[in-house]
Amino acid sequence: MLVVKKYGNRRLYDTGESRYITLDELALKVRRGEELRVLDARTEKDLTQSTLAQIILESRGASKLLPVPLLVQLVRLEDEGLAEFFGRFLSAALEAWLQARQGAQQLASYNPFAALPFNAASAFASLFGGQGRAPPQKPPAESEVAALRRELAELRDSLRPPRRRRR
Repeated sequence: MLVVKKYGNRRLYDTGESRYITLDELALKVRRGEELRVLDARTEKDLTQSTLAQIILESRGASKLLPVPLLVQLVRLEDEGLAEFFGRFLSAALEAWLQARQGAQQLASYNPFAALPFNAASAFASLFGGQGRAPPQKPPAESEVAALRRELAELRDSLRPPRRRRR
């Protein structure tokens, strides 16, 4: 497992290679399949989740896809509202995308252009991921969908603040 120490100045230190690395280098290691753990250099707090989110938003330019008014509203939401929004939105969006991809792949034997948008999206993502050609996509198994749903539920729950006791 790759262990990276993150310093207060946002520098990342790869303990395995004994050198500082960039966020892009870290993203490439993750895309290659390396398991990762990011720790605060001073407190040893686990920063893996926030660092992966940072990779998605910064190195892939995802923040440019979100309009400023939406970002302002998300910042204004309380933690519980934010967790509910992301949980519902991401679950619905992922489910719709998986169903559309599966339907397109079933139609591909009749119409070779049916899966083109999904293949193009994979190829486009691979250009920015430095991975070359993307592997062919297969329909997700039910267990994969169930695992993704569990992960989304865990993410939603982790974003909720602990409930305060009423006196």
